[in-house]
Amino acid sequence: MTTFNEKLTVQWKDAGNLVLGIWLAVSPWVLAYAHEVTPAWNAHIVGIVIAVAAAAALIAFHRWEEWVNAALAAWLIVSPYLLGFSALYAALWNQLAVGVLVGALAIWAAVSAPAGMTAKS
Repeated sequence: MTTFNEKLTVQWKDAGNLVLGIWLAVSPWVLAYAHEVTPAWNAHIVGIVIAVAAAAALIAFHRWEEWVNAALAAWLIVSPYLLGFSALYAALWNQLAVGVLVGALAIWAAVSAPAGMTAKS
């Protein structure tokens, strides 16, 4: 049985996505756009789902958790334009940056995981 610290060493990309998901969820308050309903709720909901998927990957790794985060990252990149808040620069750049980082880490984790890495390893 591996310890949590050993898992963090091997799965640092998932730990990074956990932190990014938490950041995204709280960022509307930090960056002062919590009063803007659409971008704030987008950040809250997507941030929580990213954090939950990353935490699930830390607990019991499965590649689908990485692909969920990759899909959410793609959504973060296009959502400011599709939901109409691209003129709100704090929300736009925050969600673009988090989307790019989460997507890169999730895809990297998915493709670089050893073939035998499962929930039992």
